[in-house]
Amino acid sequence: MKFLVRILLSTAIAACMAACIEDDFTTSPSDQPRFSVEEIDMGQVFTDQTTPTSRFTIHNPHSKSLLLEEVSVSGADASCFHINVDGSATAEFQRNIEIRGKDSVFVLVQATLPERGDLGSEFTASIDVRVNGVVSSLPIKAQGVNAERIKGETFTADTRLTARKPYIITDSLTVAEGATLTIEAGTTLCFHDKAMLIVRGTLLSEGTAEAPVTMAGDRTGNVVSDISFDIMSRQWTGVFFTESSAANRLVHTNIRNTVQGVAVSGNPEADYSSTPQLTLLNSVLRNSGELVLEGYHTSIDATGCEFAEAGAGLVYLQGGSHRFDHCTFANNYLFTAIGGPAVQFAHLSADPKTGLDDESGLPYLKGSFTNSIIYGIGSEVSHGDLTGTDVYFRRCLLKSAGTDDDNFLECIWGEDPLFYTERLEYIFDYRLRPESPAIGAADPSLSRPEAATDIYGLARGAAPDLGAYVFTLPAEE
Repeated sequence: MKFLVRILLSTAIAACMAACIEDDFTTSPSDQPRFSVEEIDMGQVFTDQTTPTSRFTIHNPHSKSLLLEEVSVSGADASCFHINVDGSATAEFQRNIEIRGKDSVFVLVQATLPERGDLGSEFTASIDVRVNGVVSSLPIKAQGVNAERIKGETFTADTRLTARKPYIITDSLTVAEGATLTIEAGTTLCFHDKAMLIVRGTLLSEGTAEAPVTMAGDRTGNVVSDISFDIMSRQWTGVFFTESSAANRLVHTNIRNTVQGVAVSGNPEADYSSTPQLTLLNSVLRNSGELVLEGYHTSIDATGCEFAEAGAGLVYLQGGSHRFDHCTFANNYLFTAIGGPAVQFAHLSADPKTGLDDESGLPYLKGSFTNSIIYGIGSEVSHGDLTGTDVYFRRCLLKSAGTDDDNFLECIWGEDPLFYTERLEYIFDYRLRPESPAIGAADPSLSRPEAATDIYGLARGAAPDLGAYVFTLPAEE
């Protein structure tokens, strides 16, 4: 009897499953699939370079299976686009592809666009899907951008890069000793994986508020979903100033997506008292896998700059003489635990326990930080006690609930500067909200003429704000 019951139960389950899953195909012309998007816009794409992959789904909303009789790419630019449907990569399918009831298949789309026109042009096509004799089409478009390509080149004479086209740098770009590389306002340098800029001579980056210079990775589009490659670090190696380099200036220059950021190696015998080895004005250094700025026995002068998002902390200074005015140091790095304080010092003074120095013979670090903000995940400064050193913080806002002493003067402690940053939403905006305690809190007597305007060209005025950005009321919606 129990055996008979088991047979009947098994039969009933099988019948139920057969009723729930419709394996036969609909042949009605009115039964059509649905696309998950209305258009594939691949954005700006460098010509002669394969794009990141876009994807969408073809969904069967019906209970019976659909047969995709043909999937193809059509249009004048069809040959530029490549699709992969359900694991098969080709431009056109003559075989049938089944989508079971209430199920979907993924379609992956890539493009390789040839040079066309002077600066580039738009490429368009469509993905056509034929089901039950009816064709449904999904538009595709991409904006091709022509670029100059530089691979493993050394500039031995004075050279100027213009904003006419972006530059794609592969391998390394080197400025030889005695040569000057000038980068005009609005110029974009896109560095490929492992590429770097090595400066043995002089680098003059001459951006403006309206047309900044950009040095970033060459990846376009999104990593996944709505996460842009623009916020990803470790896309290229970084910028390196060697001991022989001198009088470098980065003005309104944005450097991001690096492994090591900007590193400056000073010459212990050089005199940087009149001209720093590196001057930074209204520039942004962000999104580095390690640090955004390193200085070794050099001189760095930074005014109105943002230093943000790095895996090992933001700025490391070993010896040398440095000045940072109206700067924002903010670390909300996403991709790993932050490995160090925002601002880190080495070769500060003799060992406080033994009184002995490191016998290097090099002068100890001198540092001045004024009218700045240091805030974010992790601690602010590597040495909380700077007694006996030549490093001073004057009128700075810090996250810690500390107190002033001989090295921290008239600082604002334990306050939130209230940035517009929303880390989990991938928004990293270090301008100030209307209720920020940093508004009007700077000491104008400490502001130098170079700090008259900020990154956006806004005047600081008689009652300046702390940090790199001048507060402005948000636009009314």
